[in-house]
Order: sequence, then structure tokens, then C-alpha cells
Amino acid sequence: MSTPIHNQISLMNLEPAVDDLTREVVQSLQETPRRLSCRFFYDKTGAKLFSKICDLKEYYLTRTELQIMNEYLGDIGHCIGPEAAIIEFGSGSGQKTELLLESLERPWCYAPVDISREQLIEMAERMSVRFPDLWIQPVCADYNAPFNLDRVVEADARRIVYFPGSTIGNLAPEQTVAMLGRMKGLVGDRGAILLGLDLAKSREIIEPAYNDSEDLTAAFNLNALRHVNRVTGTNFNISAFEHRAIYRPEHYRVEMHLISSANQRVRINGQSIRFEKGEHIVTEYSHKYPLEVFDRLLTSVGLRRVQTWFDRNRWFSLQYIQAST
Repeated sequence: MSTPIHNQISLMNLEPAVDDLTREVVQSLQETPRRLSCRFFYDKTGAKLFSKICDLKEYYLTRTELQIMNEYLGDIGHCIGPEAAIIEFGSGSGQKTELLLESLERPWCYAPVDISREQLIEMAERMSVRFPDLWIQPVCADYNAPFNLDRVVEADARRIVYFPGSTIGNLAPEQTVAMLGRMKGLVGDRGAILLGLDLAKSREIIEPAYNDSEDLTAAFNLNALRHVNRVTGTNFNISAFEHRAIYRPEHYRVEMHLISSANQRVRINGQSIRFEKGEHIVTEYSHKYPLEVFDRLLTSVGLRRVQTWFDRNRWFSLQYIQAST
């Protein structure tokens, strides 16, 4: 279903139903360890908090990726080529996307895909002003699940999936493989994937990015509970949870936790779930892969890195990926 935004663009609404989200929350809270999907970070408040996090000194990811974009835009645009259909997963504020679109020769269309409806609409409207001759089709959907864009992008168009920000690191390795497989199917043999990937490095660099001195990441993490309360009718007591982020180098990942500061019960969908004091909910993984480890994941689904660009410290990479020949 498409919902008009204004007279030039409309929103394709593939947003998950509330009942599906409620069932997912119940199931994930009953797992060991308990979990919540990181999709709940990105309501309107969460999107604004994350935008502030990106400006923090400790949060190196955004500025290093922007450094890569600014330094290598010509090469990136040359790899993508003319008349490409750009499909972006997790469009966010669109800062990096604007740089990318500026560098391309006659892009055919731009389809941002994001679960945060408010931010998606705001970004699409801004892009339509910035690029008045470009067809823009925002899609409200969970890109972690299969979805179909055949009504948006013609089958014979050269498709480029753009997935910046190292968001793919939020997935467990088996989920990453599934995601890469879906992206490969979406772009086909003629298309490509332009992917941001944070790289393995020292704990002293990584951990402060997720435990910042202004406690913005803590607020971002706790806001996920407010979002769950609003969408699914749970009664999480936000003040009874604390944020903690831990780097696990043996798993190449940061783990974001919400820790219960008291014995308590949470009501959801007619059920009552007990939390013991000190019990954790995992809200996010953020993997920091060595290149050779990520290459093995690409190979497992018939993909390969064709070109890789790095920042000056080699903390971050932007990868141009195609199907193996």
C-alpha cells in the first residue's frame, strides 16, 4: 500500500503489523539470553538520539565513513556507473546518501528502506528537494526480513544495494549470511552491494563509542523499552533498567545490554515475565570483523569484494561487492 507524502512521492508501506511485533517481543524475551530486536531503537526519539550519537567524539564510525566517502567519491561513482537504481537499507538521516547521489551519473531512482516511518518521510521529502529530477520511492519496511521491490525497480534495472554505517554488524553471523543472500537476490548478477563495515581493532577505541561520556547511548538503549511499551502495550519500568555495552573480542562484537536493577515483572500480551535483579536483555550486537572473517561470509553466499576503501587509520571499510563469477 502506498501513502501519499506530497504530490511528487508516496510512501510504500510494508511495515510489520503490531500483532507480529508483539509475538516477536514475547518470543525474544523468553529466549536465553533474553533479547529485544534493535528495530525498537528507531522510533522518532531514537532516530534523533542516534543522530546526536553520530556527532560524538567517541563515536568514530560516522566520521570515518564520511572520510572515506569524501576521499573516494570519484572511484565509488565509477564502480557504480550510470543509470543505477540505488536501494538503501536503513536510510537514517541521509547525510552519506546525499554525497553518494551527488557523485553518480544519471541515477535512475532512489529507494530508501527504513522501519522508522517519521524519519523516512522527512528524509525522502528533503531528498526530493535536493534532487528534484530523481525518482524517489521511500519504503517503510523491516529490511531484516524478505520484501519485494519489483513494483519499485524494474527487473532489468542495474540495482545497487547501499548499506552504510556498518549496520550489517548488528546481525549475528548466520543472520548476516541470510541478509547477504537476500541482497544478492535483490541486485542479481548485473548489480552490486556498497557496504559499510566496521573493522576489528582495540577495545580502547571500540568500547567508548558505545559507553559515551554524555550517556546518549544509554538514553538510546533505554528508549527501546519506551518504544516497545508504546507499540505492544508492555509495562517496562524504564527507571528499573541500566545500560551497559561490552566488547567481546573472541566474538568480534560489542554487546549492548539492558540490566534489570530490581526483581520485577513485565506484562505483555496477557503474560507476566519475571526479571531477576541483574538479569540482562541483549538489545544489539555490533560486530567488528577482520576482513578475512567477513570474506568467508561473502564467499558462503557466492559474493566477493571487488573494491575496498579504508579511512586513514583503517578502522572502517566501504566495500563494493558483486556476485562471484
